[in-house]
Amino acid sequence: MSFRRVLLLGAVGVVGAGSLLLGPTSAFAQAGGSSGAAPVGSHTDSLRDLGAKVGLRVGTAVNPAELTSSTYSSLIANQFSVVTPENEMKWEVVEPAQGQHNWGPADKLVAFAQAHHQLVRGHTLLWQNQLPTWLTDGVANGSISNTQLRALLKKHIQDEVSHFKGKIWQWDVANEAFTNPWDPEWSGTPAPGHFWVNHLGASILADAFKWAHEADPKALLFYNDYAIENVNAKSTAVLNWVKQLRAQGVPIDGIGFQTHLDTQYGVPTDFTQDMQRFGDAGLKTAVTEADVRTFTEPNSVNTPTDTNAVAVQNAAWKQSIDTCLAVRSCISFTAWGVSDDQSWVPTTFANPQEGAALLYDSNLQPKSEYFTVQHELATTEAAHRTGIGAGRS
Repeated sequence: MSFRRVLLLGAVGVVGAGSLLLGPTSAFAQAGGSSGAAPVGSHTDSLRDLGAKVGLRVGTAVNPAELTSSTYSSLIANQFSVVTPENEMKWEVVEPAQGQHNWGPADKLVAFAQAHHQLVRGHTLLWQNQLPTWLTDGVANGSISNTQLRALLKKHIQDEVSHFKGKIWQWDVANEAFTNPWDPEWSGTPAPGHFWVNHLGASILADAFKWAHEADPKALLFYNDYAIENVNAKSTAVLNWVKQLRAQGVPIDGIGFQTHLDTQYGVPTDFTQDMQRFGDAGLKTAVTEADVRTFTEPNSVNTPTDTNAVAVQNAAWKQSIDTCLAVRSCISFTAWGVSDDQSWVPTTFANPQEGAALLYDSNLQPKSEYFTVQHELATTEAAHRTGIGAGRS
């Protein structure tokens, strides 16, 4: 499970869920699904193969500990062409004690990816959450000064990027540095309340990209954030900030749209327009953490309370994959996990209960949402898409 800040899309630029209630049967039919699902792990018409035909890598977040399951590992290998470690490259995991690195879990996933001809998204180098306690305690008690903190961050970034040099396709260098326009601390700039910005100033974000680039000049470097899937104040602020940094020579290659959606807020209606303007600015783009949650039964966390919710979920998955297919700068589409029971959602959104957010059910059987994504990949007319290469252009 990944710890993640609560996503609130709000009412800006979305269509109310009620206007998208197609009915579960019609939504499933539109997705090209049937009651006879393809066998788990089947390579026939896999998302991986269908994506390859149109130059789009389709991926998932992976827990390397679960690769011991042959069913799970076979599904990962056959269905996806890019993988992201859900937690295993975050600072609290790779350096739980100062100076003592634990590369094992992440190394395991990288080796799996290499064995199955997959690329890897590294996640994440600078984030205000999931930091090691030795670091946060040291800052809190004053034993780590801001000068020392800066040096520790540089060392962390360069140690990790150097360790995986040549093995990572995209790095999420900086993650969630902006707050939301409806938050009291909103300023249209990297949030003053952000741990790193608070201690080291907003320029630390540019430094992080420079340090990562020094350690591996060929890796693609991304800024990753949530609630930017609409043309809104936050996405506009992110776009303007990145354009400004790039004009200063900061090596930011792309923007990651997390795309954590929720049926209660409907489906973003201008996601394609929004992503396109980042592409027009010369940035690569990617959907990095896609899922679509809904209210679920308290005693069955992955059973929707509303039978119409599945239709809205299908509409949201369709919009997300269609955006990636329509925007030539979009080089990868990643779901944030494989099956509902592995999702971060039920634990994070427990009151009221939400879940049922992914493409596979708890038995690793494909849901109608899977067939929606499969159908869109199979029927797209996109061709000769850009950016599928394994490094910087």
